Amino acid sequence: MINREIIRTKIVQLTYAYYQNGNKNIDSAEKELFFSLSKAYDLYNYLLALIVAITKEARRRNEVLTARAQREGTEPPSQKFTLNRFALQLEENKQLNEFVSTLKHTWSDDQEYVAKLYELIESSEVYQDYMSDNFADTYDDDRELWRKIYRTIIQSNPELDAVLEEISLYWNDDKEVVDTFVLKTIKRFNEQNGPKQELLPEWDSDEEKEFARKLFRAAILNADEYQRYMSEASRNWDFSRLAYMDVVIMQIAIAEMVTFPNIPISVTINEFVDLAKLYSTQKSGGYINGMLDAIARHLIDTGKLTKYIDPKPEKPTKIPKAPKVMKAVKINPSGRKRIVRNRED
Repeated sequence: MINREIIRTKIVQLTYAYYQNGNKNIDSAEKELFFSLSKAYDLYNYLLALIVAITKEARRRNEVLTARAQREGTEPPSQKFTLNRFALQLEENKQLNEFVSTLKHTWSDDQEYVAKLYELIESSEVYQDYMSDNFADTYDDDRELWRKIYRTIIQSNPELDAVLEEISLYWNDDKEVVDTFVLKTIKRFNEQNGPKQELLPEWDSDEEKEFARKLFRAAILNADEYQRYMSEASRNWDFSRLAYMDVVIMQIAIAEMVTFPNIPISVTINEFVDLAKLYSTQKSGGYINGMLDAIARHLIDTGKLTKYIDPKPEKPTKIPKAPKVMKAVKINPSGRKRIVRNRED
């Protein structure tokens, strides 16, 4: 499950923290990196467990309404949602139950929020269509319902984001990427697999682990060399005004260009420009794009890098001035630093 998008993001965060916290022990920093990556996988499982928690809340309410209907001699409520076959299969999933059994904090500790989220689902058009008599009643329909609920109600939910952040600070920047893996998991569920349905593995391969380790160590151990490349490339630009976060991002990008010959330069630049837009400012993206392009060409011209790069356009694009230095760290009540998105003044 842990892919290079998550890895690059975590390395930016942990490299920045490595310098800001004053802890120059790279072995300890590497352990923190892999712990942080494992927390992304925890979030994946925790979000799947949320589907089970919502189903249990619906079942509890349905039992109350059924008992009332029996006392009053009225028609009992439909059990269609509580008997959703996909949700029941997920509830019985062996891998998920093994994960939940290790947790100190579960969704039952946030029952009030789970109840509120269920009420939001119950009032949605997706739910109303599903519960109508005209809706088909197959396993695929049950699974599709939860895919729609996740996309429309759970995926972009600021209140849920706040709840998750209270549980783990590591999850602050993970959910957007992890959501895609939850949706992928829902889509690949097969009724025939029952409780043995496999969830996504934490790592797709040892190659991804090695990518994380090598990139993190290269970025830190060769920092002086990479920052010298930046200084040389910025002679005609206002490098002194560059935010330190942008220096860190370029440092890691250069490490990737130099360390991994199979990753195209354009891929590396695009990935780290996107991270600059996320953690710094929109102006930083343009500046970093120009800097990394110039550095890559210099390394190729001097024989330090053997990769292909598109020829320079006849009329070179004007490189924007370095953005103003922006604050890039928020101190949480626990004292732990976490990186936040910057905004321009």
